[in-house]
Amino acid sequence: MADPTVTFPDVERLVVDFLTDRTELAAATVDNVPPAGFDGTQQVVLVSRSGGAWIDDQHLDQPLVDFEVYGPTKTGAHTLALLVRSALLALRGTTYGTAYVSEVVEADGPRWLPDWNRAAANRYYSTVRLHIRPTA
Repeated sequence: MADPTVTFPDVERLVVDFLTDRTELAAATVDNVPPAGFDGTQQVVLVSRSGGAWIDDQHLDQPLVDFEVYGPTKTGAHTLALLVRSALLALRGTTYGTAYVSEVVEADGPRWLPDWNRAAANRYYSTVRLHIRPTA
């Protein structure tokens, strides 16, 4: 008998939709692509799956998700990065379509990382590992 097909969720969309609904992040644009006219000084959170792996015997996906958090100043970007960091903890225990997020593990907390493509940019960078169990 063949194993059932696993349907993986769009992890970037899962995280973007979750963060977009958070009131403390209402002033920021959250997406997986920069908004039009983006120069690195707006309040923007960019979400990208950067790796991770499926663990078959545990029926568990463990994506690594990177966050590039921008603001008008270094302090503003850092403040927004801390809000994102806190909000992500609330992702634990949520269901998105046919995916259940069982754990959120910080792999690399917010750190200052200059954006060499945008001279005026103020950016903090972080990575989390999610534990996602497909429910269907």
